[in-house]
Amino acid sequence: MRLQIGIEGKTYEVEVEVLQDDGDARSPNHGPYAPVRSTLQMPPSPRDGAPPVESDGDVVESKACRSPVAGIVIRVNIQVGQNLQANDVMMVLEAMKMETNVTAPSAGIVKSIKVQPQDVVKVNQVLVEFE
Repeated sequence: MRLQIGIEGKTYEVEVEVLQDDGDARSPNHGPYAPVRSTLQMPPSPRDGAPPVESDGDVVESKACRSPVAGIVIRVNIQVGQNLQANDVMMVLEAMKMETNVTAPSAGIVKSIKVQPQDVVKVNQVLVEFE
C-alpha cells in the first residue's frame, strides 16, 4: 500500500506493508502497544482532589511540595526557616539531562527539607514541607 505523509511541510510517498494481527505475535523485546505521551504531565496532587502516589505518613498536603519528575537533586536553594514567596525557585532537579526548577507553590516558611544534593527522587515524592 502506498501512502503520502506530510512532515514539516514536505510530502513524502512511502510504501507500507499491512500485516494481519494474530493477537499473540509480539516481539520478545517489546510489550503490548501503549500510546506515547507527547507532553510532560504533572503527577496527581491531593490539591487537585487525587490521592498521592506514595504515602508519606503525617504530611499535610496543603503544606508540602512534591517532585514533578523522577531525577537527581542538583541544587537546593533554600534553608529551613526561610520565608518564600510563590514561584521562588527552591531547588533544581535533573532528569534525562534536563534541569527542572522546583518552585514554591505558595508563600510560606520552610519547615523541613526532605532531600539534599545528589539524592535520587521519585515522581510525587515530598521534597519540602512548609509551616
